Amino acid sequence: MDCKFTRRDFVRATTIGASCMAAAAGMPSLSNAKELPPLVKKREIPMGDLCGLKVSKMLLGGNLLTFAAHSRDLSYVGKLAQHYNTPEKIIETLWIAEEHGINTCVIHTAPGVLDGMKEYKRRGGSIQWILCPIARPDPDMVEMTEVCQRCIDAGAVSLYWWGVHSDVLYPNADLVRLVMRTMKSFDVPVGIAAHRLEVIEACEKEGIPCDYYVKTFHHHKYPSANLNFDSSWCADPEKTIEVMAKVEKPWISFKIMAAGAIKPRDALEYAFKNGADFTIFGMFDFEVDEDTRLMNEVYALDDVQNRPRKWYG
Repeated sequence: MDCKFTRRDFVRATTIGASCMAAAAGMPSLSNAKELPPLVKKREIPMGDLCGLKVSKMLLGGNLLTFAAHSRDLSYVGKLAQHYNTPEKIIETLWIAEEHGINTCVIHTAPGVLDGMKEYKRRGGSIQWILCPIARPDPDMVEMTEVCQRCIDAGAVSLYWWGVHSDVLYPNADLVRLVMRTMKSFDVPVGIAAHRLEVIEACEKEGIPCDYYVKTFHHHKYPSANLNFDSSWCADPEKTIEVMAKVEKPWISFKIMAAGAIKPRDALEYAFKNGADFTIFGMFDFEVDEDTRLMNEVYALDDVQNRPRKWYG
């Protein structure tokens, strides 16, 4: 089965990205806000080694913070997320995540994101950032280089290539190598994201020099899995398990809840039992406490700790 990510989806994602943090792009209201309160640790969650970085096994996802909410045919959901996740609420969500043991946020460079990162740090936050530059990977790499530099200047500890681009451009191995070489020039761990499993297979076959993969992963045991309408991101989960079992690099899974269709515990068990080393979790502030609790419960399971795939991280 082919991945359902089309050029139309690419245009849609890019359009969302262009507006997703418009509210946060000019942050005068935050610049005069109070500093964050003292950090009170409410929970610890498992940590792992991502290419030399100490990273929480559950990473805070960026889509809800940038209003890029997958919502099937419910067109109002993105706007609802935007009205709820004000710039101040985004700061609060990051702080709550930090209190509950999450030490890393994974997010793409939508407008306002880098400014939001700097403001969060200015106010005392210490979550680290893995950033996905959404620059065009042209042969001269000028735009990619500039965006990567801005990410590093903002404090990114790692960079990875956007799956929206890799899904389309992965057959061009020379271009993929050029993207990786450009990112690696900034001396941080570098990954490749993908919705299409073929991207990972091609990278492994061609020996593309990336440090880790960010791959969609979820089962299809939910009603809208086959609607073909913004409802499925892992076309063949069984083959994904088979392919990733042979990959000797860290695997950060994402879309494990199929954008809210799969319950958190079910999603976590499926991802970790079947080989994921880390997982990205998109959460509103009120979900963090429960989800981190479930993370600890699932990670302690015998069939997670003793799963077939070796742990990388």
